[in-house]
Amino acid sequence: MATLLWLQTGACSGDTMSLLSADSPSIESLLHQKLLDILWHPSLSTAPAGGLARVLEAVESGRQPLDILCIEGSLITGPYGTGMFDSYRGRAKIDIVQALAQHARMVVAVGTCAAYGGIPAAPPNPTDCTGLQFDREQPGGLFPPQWRSAAGLPVINLAGCPTHPTTITRSLAMLAQGMPLELDHLNRPKAFFSTMVHQGCTRNEYHEYDMEDSQPGGRGCMYFNLGCQGPSTQANCNTELWNRRSSKTRAGVPCVGCTSPGFPRDGDLFHTEKIGNVPVILPLGVSRAHYMAYKGLAQAAAPERIRNREMEP
Repeated sequence: MATLLWLQTGACSGDTMSLLSADSPSIESLLHQKLLDILWHPSLSTAPAGGLARVLEAVESGRQPLDILCIEGSLITGPYGTGMFDSYRGRAKIDIVQALAQHARMVVAVGTCAAYGGIPAAPPNPTDCTGLQFDREQPGGLFPPQWRSAAGLPVINLAGCPTHPTTITRSLAMLAQGMPLELDHLNRPKAFFSTMVHQGCTRNEYHEYDMEDSQPGGRGCMYFNLGCQGPSTQANCNTELWNRRSSKTRAGVPCVGCTSPGFPRDGDLFHTEKIGNVPVILPLGVSRAHYMAYKGLAQAAAPERIRNREMEP
């Protein structure tokens, strides 16, 4: 059974809400199967006042082994590097995180805030937020790029705003059982971050024929005008539906790229910057020359059904 401590730093608790919504597997099933022993979680622990302080003292003294340290929220280093904008009982949480990480076998950043800084770290970043081992796109955050946990791993980044429920519980289950969790160049598990949001999108046919919408809620593609970042965002939102039912793009809302280290991008999230008729940010892996040549013919080849936004027969 793996011990787990979940600490919230500069967080909105969105990833905790996601964790509690997971059903494949659920957090309850991980506990019932005795895969996890939760030493502390702000929404699940029933210890009286001072419970967290006692757990922290036991881990830092070496009396309580810690297998998985989960951090939810940006690491607030202000003012002036003290971290005292976010403290617990007079102690900066960044100091608590650094102390706990020395004892943890594995450290997991749950959510884009903990992984890369997220919304609190967006310009102008008034509280000097950063991620655990990334500062937005740049390697090195609270921990330097070369930092490794007791198990020899970098911080494992379960990106998302919030992280998909099953990404959290399946990753925790794999770590608890000692299963390998291969990471990509942003330290995200490849098992959950190797596909595009674009894959599985119900609007793909409209995208291929360059049939675009200018207002949310239509049937057309939202990439060309409405800022959808699905073709350049690695996440499982359309292959592992939220609540097994839907996703942003299926509900007519553009993907905002929340699993990417640069989220949120600086500027209008619901507007596509273009040079002429070509988006500035192209689908991942597509060259501009090939894109322009292909898209120049796409609209002309569109079937009447696609032009009229009709349902497939």
